[in-house]
Amino acid sequence: MSAPHRIERHALVVGVRPEYREKYLELHSNVWPQVEQTLRDANVTNYSIFIVGDTLFAYYEYVGDDHAADMARIAEDPVTREWWTHTDPCQVRIVDERVPGALWQPLDEVWHLS
Repeated sequence: MSAPHRIERHALVVGVRPEYREKYLELHSNVWPQVEQTLRDANVTNYSIFIVGDTLFAYYEYVGDDHAADMARIAEDPVTREWWTHTDPCQVRIVDERVPGALWQPLDEVWHLS
């Protein structure tokens, strides 16, 4: 029996452009099935996006062995890339650029109740 994977928790933040807020919400009311399957295939689970005002907060759990490789696989998926052509224009970076070029910027975990 193999050992269970360690769960990595990831949180990210980005702004939503006020003029695109409703479009962004509409897109996420019906996320494309292939986009969701690509995330699952890349060991992403328990993914949620929350909104407050014009700030989006995302949280997901990663259960694989190579986060960077799985994120690269997601970025290479043509359907996901097409999805991003719809969602990216709705977003704006709102925190210091910790990941160069990325709209969604990672947050540091301060506390976790297990």
